Formats: sequence, structure tokens, C-alpha cells
Amino acid sequence: MLRMSKMTDYGIVLMTELARAEGGTRTTRELAARTRVPLPSASKVLKGLLQAGLVVSHRGANGGYGLARPPASLSLAELVASLEGPVSLTECGEHTPGGAPCELESVCQVRGHWRLINQAIQEALGRLTLADLIAPVPRMPERLVGLGTPSRSAVSTAPPSASSPSSGVRS
Repeated sequence: MLRMSKMTDYGIVLMTELARAEGGTRTTRELAARTRVPLPSASKVLKGLLQAGLVVSHRGANGGYGLARPPASLSLAELVASLEGPVSLTECGEHTPGGAPCELESVCQVRGHWRLINQAIQEALGRLTLADLIAPVPRMPERLVGLGTPSRSAVSTAPPSASSPSSGVRS
């Protein structure tokens, strides 16, 4: 099973709570209580998000964390990459400085396909923003239709016909 880390999941949950604050700040304790993310984990994740420049920190009596940019300008790809590193199913073509390439890379028959798959995932995450994640659920599938996933209205029970203009295929 492919899965992102629990800390990345926590980071997304914390960021959505900050987005709901609509420009306000929340303390680590408030965020942990509202989201039920354990306080030590919330603290660790928020420090990472601060270092990545996705949140800002304010000191003092009214201090806390806030978003560094509006929710509509923070993509899910940027958020996940700040906590997980580069988003990719495989390491094909994802060499970090000083990192060694895969031992099979020079003879791999599917390397190009993995690059396309990794690119599609990156683009899908790049299309979704923090604003999308705090919107009601029905909004998200509309944003994903451009990825080749058929919308519910485009799915037909009849088999598509080559001569039919409503074959269910979107361009």
C-alpha cells in the first residue's frame, strides 16, 4: 500500500484548520485541541511548516501560527513536498544532489512510464489547493475531471460509439 506519513497527514489537517481561521492565528495548543492531533506532533509539524515558509509565527499574548499565503495559493503538492520531500511513487529520475541512481535505471524498460505517472500525481496534487480542502466535498471531483477521471455526468451506461458526439470522452 502506498501511503503518506502520519506527520504529513497531520500537517494537512493542521493547515486546513489554519485556513478556516481566515487570516487569524491559532496557538499550537488550540490547533491540537481543534484537530485532535497530539500536541507534540502538532508542535513538530508546525515547526517544519514554518521552516518551509508555509506558515508564519507570531509571538506574544495574541501569538500563534497563521498561513503565510492565502489558502487558494497553497497547493497540496507544495504542502506534501514540504513535509514528505519530492512527491513520487518511484525514485526514477528523482535524483537528489549526491544521491545514487537506481542500479537498473540504464536498462529499465518502464522508466519513462514511471516518470509520466509521477508527473500526473504531481500535477493532480498541484491542482488542489488548501482552499479546495476546506470547501464542501463535491467541489473536489470537479477539479480532478481534467486528469482524465470521468465526471459522474460523463459516465454512460451505453457503450460509446465512434460516430456519436457524446461518447463520454472529454478533450
